Amino acid sequence: MTPSESARRLRERIEQAIEDHQLSRTELDEIIHIATEDGYEDPHEQSLLNQLQQMIENRDIRVIP
Repeated sequence: MTPSESARRLRERIEQAIEDHQLSRTELDEIIHIATEDGYEDPHEQSLLNQLQQMIENRDIRVIP
């Protein structure tokens, strides 16, 4: 199964957060918007969001105000 366009954009945003080791609330809102904009969260998007959540919980990525 080929990743959707929104999954590709989502991956790019998450990769940027990984490089920065931080994520602003605005960037987090943007990530959520990308994942939900087409009304369907495909398996690739779900996997990416799960990975992001795990990195936030492990404090590999900090959410900043």
